[in-house]
Amino acid sequence: MTPKTHPADHASQTGPATNPDANAYARQAANGEILDSRKLFGSRTEIGILHDGSLYRLKITRQGKLILNK
Repeated sequence: MTPKTHPADHASQTGPATNPDANAYARQAANGEILDSRKLFGSRTEIGILHDGSLYRLKITRQGKLILNK
């Protein structure tokens, strides 16, 4: 079985040369406007988010996609 990598691990493969918005993303991340999913999830694949009194579940699928359910 191959080790599962976090989807955000692949983001560094594109690099600034192929991603003209890399500097804009870096500025937004520095300002706290962008959160890295690895910081949100840690070693988990599902987290709960409380929004306006409702609980939502945010999950990382086996394919590395994010799914939000109420």
